[in-house]
Amino acid sequence: MAQALAKGKTADDAYAEAGFKPHRGNAARLSANESIRARVDELLSRVAEKAEWTAADRLLALKSIFDASAKDDRRTAIAAIAEANKMQGSYAPVKREVTGANGGPIEYANLTEEEIDARIAALAAGAGEDEPEGEA
Repeated sequence: MAQALAKGKTADDAYAEAGFKPHRGNAARLSANESIRARVDELLSRVAEKAEWTAADRLLALKSIFDASAKDDRRTAIAAIAEANKMQGSYAPVKREVTGANGGPIEYANLTEEEIDARIAALAAGAGEDEPEGEA
């Protein structure tokens, strides 16, 4: 029951999830039980510790990775820097929009499978903004 309460379930739902026959009064009494409350608090503190680790310790871990690999494994060091930069919000989100002629939709209805495959390959290569040759 404590696990369900820690997840934010109501006392009635947690009581039923714990395998008890639904009973509002018993659910309220059990959810107020000192042992149950202590277990809920323990579970919630574990969640808080994980959140705290993600906020500060991940950057320290990335710095450790960078420090350990800067001389011998530059790719790993650069990857650690990139991850730290992402965590700090250094990169603006990228939005790509691929459109057809004059900003309209891309028409695929009359294309052969080969033409569709060629367009997909072009999009994957970053050439999606221009219309393929032969179309106007």
